[in-house]
Amino acid sequence: MSESSERDARHKARMQRKKAVVDGKIAQATDEHGLLLVHTGNGKGKSSAAFGMVARALGHGLRVGVVQFIKGAASTGEEAFFRRFPEQVRYHVMGEGFTWETQDRQRDIDKACEAWVVARELLDDPSIDLVLLDELNIALKYGYLELEPLLADIQARPLHQHVVVTGRGAPPGLIEAADTVTEMTLVKHAFQAGVKAQKGIEF
Repeated sequence: MSESSERDARHKARMQRKKAVVDGKIAQATDEHGLLLVHTGNGKGKSSAAFGMVARALGHGLRVGVVQFIKGAASTGEEAFFRRFPEQVRYHVMGEGFTWETQDRQRDIDKACEAWVVARELLDDPSIDLVLLDELNIALKYGYLELEPLLADIQARPLHQHVVVTGRGAPPGLIEAADTVTEMTLVKHAFQAGVKAQKGIEF
């Protein structure tokens, strides 16, 4: 047997063993219910990943609710796109911009509270399959909202409903309550080299 054939045979044997392990885990995963997912960390891509899930949900004919807690001063590509599907997506931009732009803590608190009223309506609606709470972690980080009552509302949602929370600095209590947590790690960013935010990439 040639060296190439031996390598191919070893690869096939490894993949067969791996398949057996993966198939076994899939067979054991029989539970099905709504998940709480958290996208956090200092790296780029938290909201982008969440909006990818919104697109995936729409592809399966599911209904989605979006509440953006901080963003709002400028329009985004996500908003422009998903507003094309008003029958499937309830889209609410509730923020007034980044905290260093607003510079008014009490106004930010008031806007966050207003946003949570809308979020709670979505969480109470059994016709909504996925709720995206974009940049909620920022509102929690700055103390605009208290975590415990929010978690109570999230946990009281319909059994099938999924919730995705984004934003850096997710509090430990939210991480503990979540089913899936992903931390985006910053390795390199064009902004550090003086490249401005660009359409289709940052917004």
